[in-house]
Amino acid sequence: MIRAARRILTAAVGRASHARSIQSTSALRYPGEYEYEDPKSPEDVVNVTYLLKDGTQREIKAKVGDNLMYLAHRHDIELEGACEASLACSTCHVYVKEEYVDKLPEPKEEEDDMLDMAPALKPNSRLGCQIILTKELEGLVVTLPPMTRNFYVDGHVPEPH
Repeated sequence: MIRAARRILTAAVGRASHARSIQSTSALRYPGEYEYEDPKSPEDVVNVTYLLKDGTQREIKAKVGDNLMYLAHRHDIELEGACEASLACSTCHVYVKEEYVDKLPEPKEEEDDMLDMAPALKPNSRLGCQIILTKELEGLVVTLPPMTRNFYVDGHVPEPH
């Protein structure tokens, strides 16, 4: 079915000076769904430690490609994410251990704008929803800040989808 659609599209735009390719996946994924899968091999494992507000720590065996915020949701770690990773809030604000800050891509302008609204901002502040785990981040340690601000519903604890 996908091949037929691609052939029809190609025929329709065949004379155009530029054609677009169609990309498809075998199954649609919803935000955070990938994080509910365990690593399939030891090569995929990325160990992450969350330092919680009460001083305890949670060590998680994550995998390459996991989103730090959705991973926290899977493991019942109170990292809100009110905007569901759309860069419209700062409720997934975390402090990244200094040795890992330079291993992360530079924040997008939209992330910097949201971080400006986060209370208790530090130089190593990042939004958890923008951290995608790689093997280079093995051993990553993030600390939850003492507070967050949800401009829409303070006090709301989100449920994973």
